[in-house]
Amino acid sequence: MAANYWASTQRLHWHFSRTELQDILQHLENEDQPLTQQYPLLDRRLLSIFYNQQLGKLAKRMSIRQQALATAQVYIRRIYTKVDVRNTNPYLILTTALYLACKMEESPQHIRVVVEHARSLWPDFIPSDVSRLGECEFYLISEMNSQLIVHHPYRTLQELQSRLDLVQDDVLVAWSIINDHYLTDLPLLFAPHVIAIAAIFLALTLKQTSGGQQTAVKAAAYLTDSRQTIRDGSSTVASNDNVPEKRIGSFVKWLAEGEVDLQAVADSMQEIISLYDIWDRYSEKTCKDQISHVVKARGLDK
Repeated sequence: MAANYWASTQRLHWHFSRTELQDILQHLENEDQPLTQQYPLLDRRLLSIFYNQQLGKLAKRMSIRQQALATAQVYIRRIYTKVDVRNTNPYLILTTALYLACKMEESPQHIRVVVEHARSLWPDFIPSDVSRLGECEFYLISEMNSQLIVHHPYRTLQELQSRLDLVQDDVLVAWSIINDHYLTDLPLLFAPHVIAIAAIFLALTLKQTSGGQQTAVKAAAYLTDSRQTIRDGSSTVASNDNVPEKRIGSFVKWLAEGEVDLQAVADSMQEIISLYDIWDRYSEKTCKDQISHVVKARGLDK
């Protein structure tokens, strides 16, 4: 098992530039234009919210811990860089990804138990034959080239808690933001430590200021436009927005002393903020109806 992220298959094979990822996803859209036009899909972030909620329901029934759930979400994002969602049964993919993630995170579940719980949630889309889940498992492993180890931002957050004088409330908010980042393309774009730092910055600006999300937007813009100021160890975010000086000061001082890619942190913050913006448009029923229509019309539920 690769304990070092920098030498891991995640960094070497499953991280892309934004342009590379856009090209990959556009290629999938262009592969079968008639199919794409016949079954238009909602914004990928809205579908990701739906996938996350469905996975959460299954994980709760099986008492699966967060890290296995997070690993499953990464598997799903990886698979959908290899195959168009219109060519899959997303419910079977979700179930199989969670089943496989539990194995990799050393909390394995019996295949019959997984199928039983999944069928109780989505009886029209999960076959009773457990071999179908086994076949899908081999498909996922093959498409991911057996590169199944996933490094997560949670460890970095825990390591930075004492160093940055974060209180428990800060950590809980940052942890929740890390959970949310799996609903975006960020796991395919940036290293886990970048995501953790972005989550901490968002936790401080969202939680500890009256400006809320607007302050977080300003903070992300500040990182983009004033990188040298950060390197010099000063921060207008703290003074202008009345963020408690001790915590934000420790954070900025740590940034100034490190070699963190501030542009990547800013981009991550903006991506998460845009997710929260689009969340207001989310409708579980709309996503469910759209996915069900595609799966049933194409006979992918058999």
